[in-house]
Amino acid sequence: MIGPIGYGMLVISLVTSLLGVVASIYGGRTRSSAMLETARRAALVTFPLLTASVVALLILLVAGHFEYAYVYQTTDLAMPFYLKLTALWGGQEGSLLFWCWLLSGFSFITLVRKWKTEKDLLPWVITVTSFTVFFFLALVLFFENPFNRYFITMDGQVVSSLFPPIMSLQANPPDGAGLNPLLRHFGMVVHPPTLYLGFTGFIIPYAYAIAALITGRRDDHWIKSTRKWSLMAWLFLSIGLVLGSRWAYDVLGWGGYWGWDPVEISALIPWLTGTAYLHSMITQEKRGLFKHWNIALLILTFCLVIFGTFLTRSGLLSSVHAFSESGIGPFFLAFIAIMFIVSLGLLLWRWNDLGSTYQIKSLFSREVAFLVNNLLFIAIFLICLIGILFPIISEMLTGLKVTVGPPFYESATGPLFALLLILMGVVPLTIWGATTARSLGKTIWLPAVIALAAPIVALLLGATKWVALLSIWFAFFAIIATLMDTIKSIKLRSRVHHESPWKAFDNLVRHNRRRYGGYIIHIGVALMGLGIVGIEIFQTTTQGMVAESESLHLSGYTFTYEKLDIYDTPDGRNVAQASIVISRDGRELDRVYPGSDYYYTAQQSVSIPGVRSTLSEDLYIVLVDWLEITSEGATFKIFRNPLINWLWIGSAVLILGTLVALWPNRERKLKPETSEVKV
Repeated sequence: MIGPIGYGMLVISLVTSLLGVVASIYGGRTRSSAMLETARRAALVTFPLLTASVVALLILLVAGHFEYAYVYQTTDLAMPFYLKLTALWGGQEGSLLFWCWLLSGFSFITLVRKWKTEKDLLPWVITVTSFTVFFFLALVLFFENPFNRYFITMDGQVVSSLFPPIMSLQANPPDGAGLNPLLRHFGMVVHPPTLYLGFTGFIIPYAYAIAALITGRRDDHWIKSTRKWSLMAWLFLSIGLVLGSRWAYDVLGWGGYWGWDPVEISALIPWLTGTAYLHSMITQEKRGLFKHWNIALLILTFCLVIFGTFLTRSGLLSSVHAFSESGIGPFFLAFIAIMFIVSLGLLLWRWNDLGSTYQIKSLFSREVAFLVNNLLFIAIFLICLIGILFPIISEMLTGLKVTVGPPFYESATGPLFALLLILMGVVPLTIWGATTARSLGKTIWLPAVIALAAPIVALLLGATKWVALLSIWFAFFAIIATLMDTIKSIKLRSRVHHESPWKAFDNLVRHNRRRYGGYIIHIGVALMGLGIVGIEIFQTTTQGMVAESESLHLSGYTFTYEKLDIYDTPDGRNVAQASIVISRDGRELDRVYPGSDYYYTAQQSVSIPGVRSTLSEDLYIVLVDWLEITSEGATFKIFRNPLINWLWIGSAVLILGTLVALWPNRERKLKPETSEVKV
């Protein structure tokens, strides 16, 4: 009965989401409070209904009901409990249901509170969120139903169907096919849900933006109402991208973290436009500028989220990250077209109403810095979009799929990312309003000179590539400029309020978490930049076959092959694990164990790299192949990845900074008849 209950909840959810769309439009046009409350309650009840459906599918997955096609395809008896839970998003059907659940959950959180302000936006927020949920629910119910079962027909064929075909018997497989071995990694346990949280979270600011266009709102109150939603969605999307990179580094065995895979890029591009929006909205709040930018960026981000989902699930692109080919692609395209055309039409309709009376007075002001920031992010986005679409368009026009590889992206986007690093250092030194080139130059020269110490040290250590030296300089300039501005503010507050430096810093952060949270984020990004420079420019590699007790050499290190153990495990794997001794100048440094796990059920191997990690580098060893008599030889590929761990450290700093920015500011309490100098 669990399966029919889960399916029934889906059907009712489809009805309630459609009711929410119809009632909210009618209530918004007629200003009927009764219809508006009906729409609100319909949107609210969709979430518990979908929760019941998700719970039903989880029960089927955990209990091993292999008669259900989705359960059979994503689980088996040997899988541990936690992997059976993560199978919810391990396949096409379950991940779409999970997507619906998250969408309705965000809508629920938005609508459950009492709307004391922004009541005029409420009907159109419900319309947008409910229509999006309705679309994804329709895909689940009519095309990718996770509650289909296997049946055996009279002619012996096994079919997947929601209802039993005529003259058929239900199939009851004793075991399932199991989850894709590549997904049995902790990174993939948390990577998809965090990525989905980031994707679906952007629906709330997008819905507010559309509601503001429909109602003709020109103020920035709706931006303030959705500020934390935008930042939270961006945070989850950032975590999802980093975890995906870590998964690729740990599991795919190619020694890297990012391959400019089209599906990877499809997740990156909404992050680019979302990041531009987070910066751009500050300018609207401070100066009333960039209203057109903000609406356009939110429209673009939302449509890119749907576009990326379409690419992942349509079968158009070949990728280790993509789902199998499906027939839902045309419906995704139709949905994207509808949302984009309607949104763009509303923006053009209200274009003249979104103007600003404020005029930019200086090319060196903070307003201009944010404008340049937007232009750089959009330029990177366009390069990535061209790279994704070019193979598809070339195949349509010529019949040949011309792929675009990493060299294209790296050469085209590298200089733009470098400019963003410089901009991160410059922005804290600018001020709102009028700034002269001379005053800006006085504040920039000192951190720029101090930052020169980093590339000089790198040069002394043997780094000679000018691209790397410049990149290191830019990253340290961003860090030092940010720290110097913070130190300046600490000194000023300490002097004005007679506080210790630590107390002054604590109060500065508590009273302006957005600013200093942003500073921490920028430092995190600069540290990530160092990690990227290290692996992209300084990575070295070697490969070879060695017999037991023989060695390979790389960058002054010696890697000695000791032995190879091969054995079966109770969970259906054949494990081959080598033992490698790492030494330098005759001194043993570490022993690592690269291996390969072969899953009998899936008939697929997964590489398990052996890694020695330090702050300065990773020594990354992959077992490629071995001879039948293992003592006679095994093939290893070895990478030396300098500074790679600063990519992960910087990611942690970025997450910390975002949490600081999300945390509410402490209210200032002033004593009577006193005033406080704001620093």
